[in-house]
Amino acid sequence: MQEGGSQRLAETVAARIEKDIVSSGWSTGTVLGSERELIERYGVSRAVFREAVRLVEHHQMARMRRGPGGGLVVTEPDPGIVRDAARVYLRRAAVSRRQLFDARMALELAGVTAAAEKLTEPGIARLAESLATERDLIDRGVTLGHARNLHSVIAELAGNPALTLFVEVLAQLDQDMVQQEWESGEQSDEGLREGALRSHEAHEAIVEAIVGGDAALAQHRMRRHLQAIAALLDDEAADEQE
Repeated sequence: MQEGGSQRLAETVAARIEKDIVSSGWSTGTVLGSERELIERYGVSRAVFREAVRLVEHHQMARMRRGPGGGLVVTEPDPGIVRDAARVYLRRAAVSRRQLFDARMALELAGVTAAAEKLTEPGIARLAESLATERDLIDRGVTLGHARNLHSVIAELAGNPALTLFVEVLAQLDQDMVQQEWESGEQSDEGLREGALRSHEAHEAIVEAIVGGDAALAQHRMRRHLQAIAALLDDEAADEQE
């Protein structure tokens, strides 16, 4: 079989393995079978099977464990790797801060509504802790990256893993862009601190509405917070054109 054909077959087998993992309930630690058993099950050569396993391992769905009692073991994917890959892709696609803002607006308005509707006592404690940590960081002069944590917590409290993933990706990428602007001198330390304080005040108002169970007010305050960020982006764009 030609090399291209072997690669396509390996990709097909990898897809079958991944489908089997999902359909079986994705139980981490489960041994799907030994190499010999799986080669027989999927009806391919050892070389093709090992390439398929390499692809599955790359996707962090399973890994081959050697030795007695070994075999292909179901694993737990690392969401951090997924987030990093998405950030790399969006950077390669030259996504702008305005485009990030538009996507965040849609996602975070949905998230804050769901968080207010599903809030529990532990969730309230997490929000309070996040606000306290944020304020402490600002007081200690840390004005970059402080805001991302609260947005991530709200997304997690919404109970939607897809929402959590994408909010974290976009928030981290936006933070990367602000960091880059600061390093290039486009953002001053004083400007960053003022922005951090305004952001913290907006976060306190959003959390107050969420804890109060007022989803409409929480959404309104989140929209106003994000619109303030959009206005800042518009001001920056106007400055660049002058």
